[in-house]
Amino acid sequence: MLKMLIHWLLSAAALMIVAHFVPGFHVANLQAALIAALVIGLLNATLGYILKIITFPITILTLGLFLLVINALMILLASHIVTGFHVFGWIPALIGAAALALVGIAVHAGSKRV
Repeated sequence: MLKMLIHWLLSAAALMIVAHFVPGFHVANLQAALIAALVIGLLNATLGYILKIITFPITILTLGLFLLVINALMILLASHIVTGFHVFGWIPALIGAAALALVGIAVHAGSKRV
């Protein structure tokens, strides 16, 4: 349970970091980041999982890069659901998905050392 809570907090921190550097990616405050991280996680666990299964052949052909498109779609969908979290267009969502992947790797790798 504590591990899930830490993962959630680190995901929200990653959202705040990405919002600081990616134009068109806006998080109003920490509360919006926490809710957005939760919604993105839930969307990825449900709809994202189904989409990843359906688009598996395309993912193989693109060597996994199509997963960024699916993650960008989940981010855009979450930005329509969560108040205080806005992504203004497809390109910022795609850049944000790539940046979230990189920041998430760095943040979660650093948390495993502790």
